[in-house]
Amino acid sequence: MNNQTVLITGGTGLVGSRLTELLLQKGYKVAYLSRRKENISDVKVYQWDITKGYIEDGAVESANYIIHLAGAGIADKRWSDSRKKEIIDSRIKPIDLLKEKLKKSNKLKAFVSASAIGFYGGDTGEDRIDENHVAGNDFLAECTKLWEQSADKIAESGIRTTKVRVGIVLSNQGGALPKLLQPIKLGFGAALGSGKQWMSWIHIDDLCNVFIKAIEDESMSGVYNAVAPKPVTNLEITKIAAKVLKRPFWMPNVPSFVLKLIFGEMAVVVLGGNYVLNKRLAQTDFEYIFTEVEPALQDLCLDV
Repeated sequence: MNNQTVLITGGTGLVGSRLTELLLQKGYKVAYLSRRKENISDVKVYQWDITKGYIEDGAVESANYIIHLAGAGIADKRWSDSRKKEIIDSRIKPIDLLKEKLKKSNKLKAFVSASAIGFYGGDTGEDRIDENHVAGNDFLAECTKLWEQSADKIAESGIRTTKVRVGIVLSNQGGALPKLLQPIKLGFGAALGSGKQWMSWIHIDDLCNVFIKAIEDESMSGVYNAVAPKPVTNLEITKIAAKVLKRPFWMPNVPSFVLKLIFGEMAVVVLGGNYVLNKRLAQTDFEYIFTEVEPALQDLCLDV
């Protein structure tokens, strides 16, 4: 029986929920840091309040590993200045608080923080990008840089720290995929903008297994791109999704200017693209369940 406790921030979110299931299956104990005291089956919930600098006693002290997933949704609302600050603060302030509490704990074996391929910028065109690529200079890059710099402070205290730069997560429980599938299911499947923008995707189960490997593999530290080995273009994934759902694909591309009118600066999330390589992960013995997007979509679309 595994006696190790994994403390998760953002545990009730899209990734955290599935990660919890997989950790429990492997025999780990799972605990959450949550703003609300709530009862969740098989999970110990500790309260915290970032604004007040409060974490319930026992949360950090009992953790063998911490996985930091908390953060306001990048594409949930338009990017006003106040929303941008909220997005950044929601990622950084929890780490800063944890860093203070970790000064009193000598039990922690590793700290694993989510990050994002947005580090490289919202649109890097045809460039092939690995973990050594420079940061971009737009909002996504600025946010992710600050996020990682905050995690680096944990590493400076001597705790093994891994930063997982997450690609586009494919899940039928939320995120990008249901939004992509909705118009296709209605018979209005269409590529966005040019359709040529690269999408560096990962199946949610593979992503959760990356996080689990990051706590279990003591050789893993620093930055890893969590993406499947074979990125696809927006046009390709839309066509494949239509095929999997047995729906027509005949609509003209949605023009870029329309998306910019709707989303403003945030349109880069759908119009931009990155061809990201999983170079460092490929150097480990990590095994993907899904390396091709069509089987990944077949797996997920059955339940959508």
